[in-house]
Amino acid sequence: MTARLTCLLAAAVGFAHAQPGDLRGVWKAEGKAYLNLETPGVIFEPASGKIPYRPEAQAQAAANFAQRASLDPDSRCFQPGVPRATALPYPFQILQNDRAVYIVYERAHSYRILYLDRPQHNDGLAYAMGDSRAHWEGSTLVADVVSFSDQTWLDAAGHPHSDQLHVVERYTRTSPKTIAYEATIEDPQVFTMPWKIRLTLRQQSGAELIEDECEVDSKDVRHHALPFKK
Repeated sequence: MTARLTCLLAAAVGFAHAQPGDLRGVWKAEGKAYLNLETPGVIFEPASGKIPYRPEAQAQAAANFAQRASLDPDSRCFQPGVPRATALPYPFQILQNDRAVYIVYERAHSYRILYLDRPQHNDGLAYAMGDSRAHWEGSTLVADVVSFSDQTWLDAAGHPHSDQLHVVERYTRTSPKTIAYEATIEDPQVFTMPWKIRLTLRQQSGAELIEDECEVDSKDVRHHALPFKK
């Protein structure tokens, strides 16, 4: 973890002002959306539950799927991207103050800063995790995420996107133990229309994030090497 992130997390300990919603805690997504976003019940718009691809992008998705065992960027230790990081079967921790909401993911040492006090995006930069700006709508945190790299996948099935990806996330605390997560996904180069997914995030009481290290095997292939939990 970088010194910069450590300082930011230390700053997230307290609230200077009252917060509309409290999302703090360690969370993990329920279900199998991380394997394929077209899993029934994940995509709720369009009603078909299918990703509305342009024909050329549909061909790329099929090619990725055929080679997913060797080409998946996540399995090769690259940052997973958004919204994939939320759907993965690994926990992440949310911290917040009046300046930003901070999300630290167990996977690949990834983290995001969802700025509440900086409305302008850093445009034109290619971030694996995007550039996030957020605001509160009542008790729902709404994050606008742009400036993506095109090198991540949306899931393990190989669903692609371009650097024109735009994601709008909504985090709503629906109970002490759950967050309703929704994401609107649009990319005019890849999809014919915006589409939406829905996940339930479950609080992981007493959980802590552990190290996610990357190893290079004898064939010079990178892969994750999670340590055993005691």
